[in-house]
Amino acid sequence: MKPQKIILAIAATLLIALFFSFDLGRFLTLAALKTNRQILLDYYAAHKLTMVVGFMALYIVQTALSLPGAAILSLAAGAIFGSIMGTLYTNIAATLGATLAFLITRYLLRDVVLNKFGSKLEGINRELETRGFNYLLFLRLVPLFPFFLINLAAGLTRLPLRTFFFGTLLGIIPGGFVFVNAGASLASIDSLSAIATPRVLGSFALLGLFALVPVLYNKFKK
Repeated sequence: MKPQKIILAIAATLLIALFFSFDLGRFLTLAALKTNRQILLDYYAAHKLTMVVGFMALYIVQTALSLPGAAILSLAAGAIFGSIMGTLYTNIAATLGATLAFLITRYLLRDVVLNKFGSKLEGINRELETRGFNYLLFLRLVPLFPFFLINLAAGLTRLPLRTFFFGTLLGIIPGGFVFVNAGASLASIDSLSAIATPRVLGSFALLGLFALVPVLYNKFKK
């Protein structure tokens, strides 16, 4: 492995280790958000730009390193910035963070994976090169697939970067809005499970199936 790759891998590992060593996840809980909401609102009222930039930077780092806490950050966005602007900020930050995770994985591991399993993955890679947007949109919309895992797995394929970026940007809007909008009414939330109800999850799954319609039609036609 090239020295640059080794340095990048060490840096990412160190940041992840620091997160868990200092138990920073204790700040990314529903209870902590409710406790500190007024403090965050007061700071936002006095330092709007700093708060927005700081929030987006934190969200980007959290997503790029595949750390826990995305749901709480989305709720925080709604509680601080409101439903519309909160959705905008989280969507941009989550997309940039996911793209960084995608690029880091591709840079560090894709060549190794393709050299070892290239022939077995050739069919998948060809399909992703032609219909990758539809597949990615399906994966982003259907909440059965972990967000961070899609970022990492996509980086190991030949899915075009542009397809990944725009598929993520569009695909996470519905789910992001649900959590951010819920955060705007933070006092009424007792648990994250109260947000992701079966009805909401079913709606996302239906949207995901619509994203696959062009792929299924093309296969049926052939």
